[in-house]
Amino acid sequence: MSRVVVVGSVNVDLVAAGGRMPRPGETVAMARFAETHGGKGGNQASAAAALGAETHLVGAVGDDDRGRAARQDLQDRGVRVEALNTAEAPTGVAIILVDDEGENSIAIVAGANATISPEEVTEALAAIEGDAVVVACLEIPIPAIMAAAATARDRGWPMILNPAPAVPLPASLIALCTVLTPNESELSLLGGADALLAAGAGAVVVTQGGAGSAIHSVRGEQHVPAYPAKVVDTTGAGDTFTAALAVALAEGNPLPEAVRFAAAAGALSTEGFGARGALPSTADVHRRLSG
Repeated sequence: MSRVVVVGSVNVDLVAAGGRMPRPGETVAMARFAETHGGKGGNQASAAAALGAETHLVGAVGDDDRGRAARQDLQDRGVRVEALNTAEAPTGVAIILVDDEGENSIAIVAGANATISPEEVTEALAAIEGDAVVVACLEIPIPAIMAAAATARDRGWPMILNPAPAVPLPASLIALCTVLTPNESELSLLGGADALLAAGAGAVVVTQGGAGSAIHSVRGEQHVPAYPAKVVDTTGAGDTFTAALAVALAEGNPLPEAVRFAAAAGALSTEGFGARGALPSTADVHRRLSG
């Protein structure tokens, strides 16, 4: 069985959907509301577990009802949560608007996610036996991500960084990344694929929505087309893409094949409401690939 270790955030998502995005200072009516489980780390771990990987989540929630519910949801999805700590801070919250086209706008309050320490990450990864692929996002402190990347390097594990929400990254972190998975706006904020490769990244896989994905490496650029989907909500699609990429790499697939697998998984994830509303299985992905 492939093994994925996600070092990342756990949030509760407060989602308003059905309507159009408000302009600054404007109030608009939305058709429906839901409180769902989210956070990029939680989403990525849930997606990896749905794809059949042994999945560990390193992170933190608050000692509150939302934190307890988040932990239980992850366990119910097959995610191992021994390293999901309880912090003296409220569970993180994301406020999400989804328009009639399925596009979203998100504001995040980090809460317990901001308490994750390098020492906790190093200890959690040291306790995992065997080979693994490590995944991290930028909804947790940079020092914690550095600890994850350094431990992955020391153990010979691939390291995937989903640089979202995008912030300037130290070159020392970029150099520890096997793959970065930004979208186009995040890539722009990070200075472009050439700059990331020059800083030492192994590869940069840029997600481009309906236009597919672009793989940048020292070998050049390769385009991977998108797969068709009946889009309901794009929230969490990038998280499913990154998780599926990790699973495919953990199974020994070369990067282009892993990106195709991830693209099909990401497309399937948009066909339900909420970040975890339509997490595909490996069989689902292979059907979409063959179809």
